[in-house]
Amino acid sequence: MRKLESLLELLIQRQVEFVVVGGYAAVAHGVTLLTQDIDICCRFTPENLAMLEKALADLHPVHRMTTHRRPFDLARDWRPDLKNLYLDTDWGQLDCLSSVLAVGDFDAVQDQSVELGLPTGRCRVLGIDALIKAKNAMGRLQDKVAAMQLTSIRERKRQEEAVRSKPRRGRP
Repeated sequence: MRKLESLLELLIQRQVEFVVVGGYAAVAHGVTLLTQDIDICCRFTPENLAMLEKALADLHPVHRMTTHRRPFDLARDWRPDLKNLYLDTDWGQLDCLSSVLAVGDFDAVQDQSVELGLPTGRCRVLGIDALIKAKNAMGRLQDKVAAMQLTSIRERKRQEEAVRSKPRRGRP
């Protein structure tokens, strides 16, 4: 997990515009499941992808969904209809998505994100309500388990907030 944290820290330092989504976002909200990759939703503009490419350059990124695992090269790979990048790097897998199922495109994802302080620094993470919707929409077993845990975490936080905001009687 430390290499994934380093990968995320690198993206933060290089000012790539992104929101953490998927399993790592669920863990950031308190889910106890393990994740083997980082999923981000980012702007698929030439400028932002160029920042991503530069950030990953020393980590030997390759397209893991291609038969020849060819290197990530924006000059060769860029096209206006590019929607997702599934990369392997020296520090782990990075899935770059232009949208999230049941949430929407990058702007919708960003609107439903929160800024969290992670061990790697502060960054935007998909909010718990949107993450529950996305996990339920995926339909895989691990996503359903994550959605159940996220729902429990959300309810516990709401109960704790209600207790804190309840006026106290008696001594001031």
